[in-house]
Amino acid sequence: MQEYIWVTGIVLKQSPAGEYDKRISLLTRERGKLSAFAKGARKPGSRLAAATDPFAFGKFKLYEGKTSYTVAEADIQNYFEELRSDYVGACYGMYFAEVADYCTRENNDEREMMKLLYQSLRALCAGSLPNALVRCVFECRTIAVNGEFPGPPGDRQLEESTVYCLRYIASSPLEKLYTFTVKDSVLEELRQVSEEYMKRFVGHRFRSLEVLQTLC
Repeated sequence: MQEYIWVTGIVLKQSPAGEYDKRISLLTRERGKLSAFAKGARKPGSRLAAATDPFAFGKFKLYEGKTSYTVAEADIQNYFEELRSDYVGACYGMYFAEVADYCTRENNDEREMMKLLYQSLRALCAGSLPNALVRCVFECRTIAVNGEFPGPPGDRQLEESTVYCLRYIASSPLEKLYTFTVKDSVLEELRQVSEEYMKRFVGHRFRSLEVLQTLC
């Protein structure tokens, strides 16, 4: 008899598997990142089709096999539909998901990363902050979640507002992370710092970022 578990999570990516199935990467509150198959999810009218698309957030009923999980049911709370009609916003979202996929591990406590990704996708959908600022915040906080954020760089002269923003990004509650805006000069300094820190502390080439850079 199969034993089922319920997890709360967000789909990071999907790929075809077999003729009609999908393989997904799922970032969960309970078990960190895991891989799962969704049988028949590519068939027309499948109840798992939209539930296994990138960004889908909710509860997933899984059963565990020898090497992976299988999705039996899904109760999706947020599809982030706004990103489906916003190509640039979707590209930012795919970049965030790719970073989360790279920086997380199975059976690790990845609750903070999952919350960060969720709040960042919400910020992209809300449109009240520039996407470039959302990206800077996401990148710097990702490094902080991984325990490697060094604070404002000491080898360059930054505006006082930039220093304050960097400290706020690293330590504020995630629910309040996207509640500020900045002037253009501060945004440019944040962009430079986040780019430098991503190279230094993550050091990975993200394909989605290459696409994004052709658009912005």
